[in-house]
Amino acid sequence: MSHSINPIYLYLLSPLHTGGTTQEGNLLGIARESHTDLPYIPSSTIRGRLRSLVGDDRRIQRIQLFGPDLKDVQEFADQYEQETGNKLTQLEQGKIWIGDASLLWMPVPSLSHGVVWISSPLLLERWARFQPDAPKIPGVYSTNLPAGSPVYLKDAILKTEDLHHCQFEAFGIPQHPAAQSLKKVLVLPEQHCNTLIQMSLWRQVKVKLDSHKSVEGGFRYEEAIPPDTLMYLPWGVTAQTNGKGKSAEQSSKEAEQSYQQLFTNMLREKDNEVLQIGGQESLGRGFVQPWLANNASGKEEN
Repeated sequence: MSHSINPIYLYLLSPLHTGGTTQEGNLLGIARESHTDLPYIPSSTIRGRLRSLVGDDRRIQRIQLFGPDLKDVQEFADQYEQETGNKLTQLEQGKIWIGDASLLWMPVPSLSHGVVWISSPLLLERWARFQPDAPKIPGVYSTNLPAGSPVYLKDAILKTEDLHHCQFEAFGIPQHPAAQSLKKVLVLPEQHCNTLIQMSLWRQVKVKLDSHKSVEGGFRYEEAIPPDTLMYLPWGVTAQTNGKGKSAEQSSKEAEQSYQQLFTNMLREKDNEVLQIGGQESLGRGFVQPWLANNASGKEEN
């Protein structure tokens, strides 16, 4: 992975559900990391959505970045070979890899402060791996909430003497117009943060209707990541050196920069657009505002 690559941020504008692998009882769960049990968005879901942003008028670029689908191989192979000089097969891989989207800051209700965004050192350290200029990770119980009053988070009460007050800038939160509401933050120990995240997931009640519009079976609950959650995902270029020597290495670097620029330009074209991820568009679910780490309204972050 190139050290120059910055993550893509996703600010959730509505609840987002990506299906998990199991269903327990009447609860339809979301995709979860196996080692932390925290919600995430699978890379395959994001990759498919980003691929769909590139229309047929740029079919060659779409194939180069994301690889061909069966329709491309059946209908476009001859034209692709004529224009690029390379044969198109179903085994060809795209030049861009997309990682899973992980939690960075998640909102939880607070009786004392309305809404507070929480994270943990683990979540922040993960994010910092993909940010060369990330600040030092704040310690547990670091917050920018005003000193002098306790913090109530659901069933938890944090005394003011247990908190470490820092300036907002110390948390390295990426700035973007879509995420202006993210101002009150708190870093919690991993186990407490994870518990509050599980308690703060959205759960929507659903029923199934038969042909007579009568309820068929019982109720079921569907989990979702709440709106105003900030997530991020890493991405990179899979171009590798073919051959040996400096000329081959230079050629590989040039190819990597070319595909990186192509993908970056595509994302910047969509910088102010809202994407829908995870289905249920007709219910207003899964709408997110994406942006590149160094492209907040076309300006470099401080």
